Amino acid sequence: MGSYRVCCCFTRKFKVTEADPPPDVKEAFGKYSDGIHMTADQLRRFIVECQSGDGVSISDVERIVEQVLHKRHPITSLINRKTFTLEDFHHYLFNSDLNPPIISQIHQDMNAPLSHYFIYTGHNSYLTGNQLSSPCSEVPIIKALKRGVRVIELDLWPNSSKDNVHVLHGRTLTTPVELIRCLRSIKEHAFTASPYPVIITLEDHLTPELQAKVAQMVTDTFGEMLFCHNSGKMKELPTPESLKYRILISTKPPKEYLEAEEDKRTKSQRVKDSGEDDVWGEEPSRAVAYKDKNDKYESDESFIDHDVDDYDLKRSDSCPAYKSLIAIHAGKPKGGLVEALEVEKDKVRRLSLSEQGLEKAAEHHGQQIVRFTQKNILRIYPKGTRFTSSNYKPLVGWLHGAQMVAFNMQGYGRSLWLMHGMFRANGGCGYVKKPDFLMTSGPNNEVFDPKAKLQVKTTLKVKIYMGDGWHLDFKQTHFDTYSPPDFYTRVGISGAPGDEVMRKTKPMEDNWTPVWNEEFVFPLTLPEIALLRIEVHEYDMSEKDDFAGQICLPVSELRPGIRAVPLCNRKGDPYASARLLMRFEFVPNES
Repeated sequence: MGSYRVCCCFTRKFKVTEADPPPDVKEAFGKYSDGIHMTADQLRRFIVECQSGDGVSISDVERIVEQVLHKRHPITSLINRKTFTLEDFHHYLFNSDLNPPIISQIHQDMNAPLSHYFIYTGHNSYLTGNQLSSPCSEVPIIKALKRGVRVIELDLWPNSSKDNVHVLHGRTLTTPVELIRCLRSIKEHAFTASPYPVIITLEDHLTPELQAKVAQMVTDTFGEMLFCHNSGKMKELPTPESLKYRILISTKPPKEYLEAEEDKRTKSQRVKDSGEDDVWGEEPSRAVAYKDKNDKYESDESFIDHDVDDYDLKRSDSCPAYKSLIAIHAGKPKGGLVEALEVEKDKVRRLSLSEQGLEKAAEHHGQQIVRFTQKNILRIYPKGTRFTSSNYKPLVGWLHGAQMVAFNMQGYGRSLWLMHGMFRANGGCGYVKKPDFLMTSGPNNEVFDPKAKLQVKTTLKVKIYMGDGWHLDFKQTHFDTYSPPDFYTRVGISGAPGDEVMRKTKPMEDNWTPVWNEEFVFPLTLPEIALLRIEVHEYDMSEKDDFAGQICLPVSELRPGIRAVPLCNRKGDPYASARLLMRFEFVPNES
């Protein structure tokens, strides 16, 4: 019983009750049981026929029955009860550990080159907060690795005495962290969440002497974990499977840094005039709006990552030990964007574009980007004016085949929720196989056109039955001081432009266990890249609605049938109890 005081004069009492099983659950129980009890064999038949559980064995199902009964009836489970009642069946379906909405194992082919995968990528991985003044630390690196992030970015700068290397965001007030602490943390936590390779992208602002010091640190720290391609630039990238438990370094060779710096200086005035001084490693002195009345497409070259900064151009020496560590070479050919997107026959490389650079390049060169990413690595990074560590829409990069869509992992919000959703796929291992449409070529060598108008491939039907668990995760007055919450759910799709939509249920008044029983239909042209967005809010008539949970799920991994969907907080961490009961159904397009 919960009591809410109203106007200091009287109280309102509400009882937290357990909602009855939805009609669909009752119908399923009646069909697959004797009407009173459901045996393990009957449960298995339900899972195979209604939940697409072809691979489930009778022993698996017996373990499920045992777990549910032991949790619900710890005493009676000891007297050999082996069957479900309707309530037991409902509790099983509403258990997100036993009946999750997506595949929880690594199941994709991991023997294709790295360019065939979306890779979970961090931006400025050492920052704890904003881009201008937050402390640098190894802690956010550890958090990212534990979440499954596979690409860690470090900015390398000399310390004040020029005899050691610090990691920090250059030309800002961010306080540094020693490089060696970051490297040791990566070694310790690299494979906590995934056995697949960790790629360290280095942004280097060092002298040859300090580069030699970095080479020694990296070699001493990682030892045999380090993957080096001794014969120079690779013709094809290795596979995630062949790189299990390996560390790769990706940066520009020292000589190319010098050439790029000279090239940058000759263009500096033009870049400044364009109002888009967003070269990697620099932050503009003031926020600049993306759209500028003088902005010309020809200035796109200013959006290409030159990976450089100010240091002595007169030096001619480079560090061969440092260069030999580079497994994935970064850089671009001389010239503009068209030249940068050329696919070279005998080598692979990594190219970086800002988020604006990608959007503007996509206007004219969408198919060239797709063709480039079939063999090479494309990294997208946030524009420099995102001082608060906010993020951008990742679907633009993924739709063009960009493998490394780099995000500020501390920049909590809807964009980051989408990133979390994409990399829940493939068992959360940090590598998600790109859809075939991004990797195949037609008879005339044509590739996927991201601007093409597409036909509906399949329709996803989503039914939201009910929710529960908030009364266990939140204080009684968290959502409303005077009564239980009025929950509603928003559900929709992020993906191809034609697929994007959001819908919502009606609010259920004064109920900790809301029952909606509403169905939504989503036609999908590219289900392979779509994400199902789910948010729960508490309706507030006089103020902004309260947040009550969210999750994003890859549509391609959804398991048909009635499923328990766990909810997460704003940071993407799961709540202990809050969850939804939903049903997913795919209807192929008949045309």
